[in-house]
Amino acid sequence: MTDTAAHTDWQTWQHSWDRQQQWYLPDREERFRTMLDTVEALVGPEPLVLDLACGTGSISDRLLTRFPNARSVGVDLDPALLTIARGHFADESRVSFVSADLRDPDWAARLPHQRFDAVLTATALHWLRTEELATLYGRIAGLVRDGGVFLNADHMPDERTPRINAAAHAYDKARRAREKEAGAQDWTEWWRAAAADPALADAVAERDRIFGAPADDHADGQLQSPAWHARALLDGGFAEARTVWASPSDAMVLGLK
Repeated sequence: MTDTAAHTDWQTWQHSWDRQQQWYLPDREERFRTMLDTVEALVGPEPLVLDLACGTGSISDRLLTRFPNARSVGVDLDPALLTIARGHFADESRVSFVSADLRDPDWAARLPHQRFDAVLTATALHWLRTEELATLYGRIAGLVRDGGVFLNADHMPDERTPRINAAAHAYDKARRAREKEAGAQDWTEWWRAAAADPALADAVAERDRIFGAPADDHADGQLQSPAWHARALLDGGFAEARTVWASPSDAMVLGLK
């Protein structure tokens, strides 16, 4: 770790990421709570967790706060977000981080464990195309122990309700406009600030080489309905699958091995 990085307040960066995400997802903490409730109900309070597409480690942060005997492995490709995660959890022995591309067929070989009690992810996998996500679900099923769980909370619109979708979109757009006027930081502004920090500048530049500029992020991704996700989990090898939380535009699906 460089001297600049060693003196960076990584907790402040972690919190700023959470605030920026909360602007887009005002019910973000609710979905995290439901996710951890489900983990406790099905695998208990001491899980070994794979935090999939972990970003700055928001799920791991809440997991370890709630469950002192839990352990977590975070995996992501984004070098800037992983830099924040590693800095934030530098003194935490219960969590480790791995850099890997989930589209790589051999990504799971990089993990320190090959079986997990739970695999958790939120607002991340929508950047994959439909066929890529279906393939990933099959690989995830191979990492979850029998009786273990997979939970994905993400954008999952239901195309059967176009008027409801349009009204929810308009309402959320107006909410964000009000909060933006009051000073909320959006995605582009957050990344601009990260690029300006000497402790993150190199990682952000590397990130831009991998993904393109922040405004172009996830341009190739595709969205699917909750019903599609449940079917794909069953086809991938889970014994049971269904929606366990939903908002007008997002949902969380559970796969039980």
